[in-house]
Amino acid sequence: MIYLELFMTFFVIGIFTIGGGYAMLSIIQSQVVTVHNWIDEQTFTDIIAISQMTPGPIGINSATYIGYSVLHGTGASEFMCVLGSFTTTVAAVLPSFIIVLALCHVYARINHNSIFEGVMSWLRPAIIGMIGAAAIVLMTPDNFVDWTSWFLFVVAFFASLVLNVNPILVIIVGGIAGFFLY
Repeated sequence: MIYLELFMTFFVIGIFTIGGGYAMLSIIQSQVVTVHNWIDEQTFTDIIAISQMTPGPIGINSATYIGYSVLHGTGASEFMCVLGSFTTTVAAVLPSFIIVLALCHVYARINHNSIFEGVMSWLRPAIIGMIGAAAIVLMTPDNFVDWTSWFLFVVAFFASLVLNVNPILVIIVGGIAGFFLY
């Protein structure tokens, strides 16, 4: 029964969380500590600290750890605790997976629609502009022009557009150059 409760709780959290893992934390805290009283506030704080230190998204890390902790608190076996981790992790990820799968299905159906293609032709330049604006903001922190970043940008742009260098290679070389320059 606890597995079903964990699954439903984290599935609902996954459905209603917009904004990433940090946005999930307040909902997780509300459900796990206040509503269901599965763990106390101190344990939740510890879980968040550990979730921030481990690689991966904090919302998923905390869901995994909470699934384990809740079953461990009931005296369940190690296997059952790991099953609790698996349950909460799948439940937190499943809504996003279903939404993306549905969007892929819709995209496959309307991909060659003339109205959709027209809308996309208008959106592409706006998206490129937004990405460019973000890059410029990153290259000019605190109104200071970082000429090294601009140089790397121009070289990467030239390599991609004029020399037709593979974008993955441009990213790797840019990362290595950034490592040594910064």
